[in-house]
Amino acid sequence: WKADMKDTITYFDVFFRTIPDEGGYAIAAGLEQIVDYVQNLHFSEEDVEYLRGRKMFDEGFLDYLRTFRFHGDIWAIPEGTPIFPGEPVITVRAPAIEAQLLETYMLLEFNHQSLIATKANRIVRAAAGRPVMEFGSRRAQGIAGAVIGARAAYVGGCVATACTLTDELYGVPAAGTMAHSWVQMFDSEYEAFKFYAETYPNNAVLLVDTYNTLKSGLPNAIRVFKEYMASGKTFGNFGIRLDSGDLAYLTKKARLMLDEAGLTDAKIVVSNSLDEYLIRDLLQQGAKIDSFGVGERLITSKSSPVFGGVYKLAAVEKEDGTLIPKIKISENIAKITNPGFKKVYRFYDKKTGKAIADEICLRDEVISEALPHTIFDPEATWKQRTLKDFRLRELQVPIFKQGKLVYKQPTLKELQAYCAAEVDTLWDEVKRFENPHKYNVDLSKKLWTLKHDMLAVAGKKEV
Repeated sequence: WKADMKDTITYFDVFFRTIPDEGGYAIAAGLEQIVDYVQNLHFSEEDVEYLRGRKMFDEGFLDYLRTFRFHGDIWAIPEGTPIFPGEPVITVRAPAIEAQLLETYMLLEFNHQSLIATKANRIVRAAAGRPVMEFGSRRAQGIAGAVIGARAAYVGGCVATACTLTDELYGVPAAGTMAHSWVQMFDSEYEAFKFYAETYPNNAVLLVDTYNTLKSGLPNAIRVFKEYMASGKTFGNFGIRLDSGDLAYLTKKARLMLDEAGLTDAKIVVSNSLDEYLIRDLLQQGAKIDSFGVGERLITSKSSPVFGGVYKLAAVEKEDGTLIPKIKISENIAKITNPGFKKVYRFYDKKTGKAIADEICLRDEVISEALPHTIFDPEATWKQRTLKDFRLRELQVPIFKQGKLVYKQPTLKELQAYCAAEVDTLWDEVKRFENPHKYNVDLSKKLWTLKHDMLAVAGKKEV
């Protein structure tokens, strides 16, 4: 405002530098909330009065804020897409003052939801087709962490959440079972189970570890199930939940006891500090589990709780339309940014349908599926390979044009299905939990040359 630069057109990129849990890919999430924020960003009279009270701003600036609206353009990679370090996931073209006011909220939503969606996707893959429910509200970092986190977990592949507010606000199916306190409130475990099963016959999942799983919990659950069905009534969904103990051993014993009682349709649900590694180990040990409830280690991404997304200036546009690329230089090579107005292509093998590589290009570059295309590793330019018989996709899509929303937000169910389909295009080697194969994200030769030349010039003079 003071430097008379508020209307200077700028280009900012949102990207991230490292994948949580040292995984092979991350999942983009949070775009729906970013869109809502951009559409509704304004300053009320109360806001203006607060800022005036800070005694930092002149009246002209405060008057400007009263009529503030976003007038720029935004492109983004859709939610649910596998993404990789360095790629511009979101690009903002807008007057400087508008673009900079978006930074904090945009990063907040992108970082938080991408973190949880990524963790959820790892856990869902470990479950090998078994449903995973998000059970983390009581351990989440605040209300937004619980409510929005459950939304992100659904995008990543969870089938339901125990957070009913997320169901009300976003349509993520709410699901759950009884509490230990329910069992304790009754004079006997049998009475607690009987009343619950009669009250919720379509979801009669009984928590059997309040007292003694094998000596009382399971026998009482089996008694209730058999008595109910002997009366001529049927359950919609029924089974047991285990929330403590050696889950591999207990689920094997439970399955044997349920089957011997003729209750082969009874499901076994487990919870208790689960993550992708424990789930994988349980299944490798032959645990008899039908579905999982995953809480604190999912909703907080406990093993890797920070998603390092950043918002960096990439170019400035002069009044005559000329683009001046900008680069951030650091002694830490990973923090050197890619300059210019960019886009991302993803190459798919036509025969297998698998993703081969991504290439970050300058916006005016065009790649044709009809011609062979050579890509190279920007960290080792001698590693060149020529791609043929590929399908090409530009990952970013228009979201806002001159301040107007031009993007139709998919439903959450559509996003979840899209995410699953896109993850399926990745090779299994990229999806390994430990030491995954590094997916190629290359710079086009034109972008690499621009970056290299800018670094060479910067090295020869004081900036």
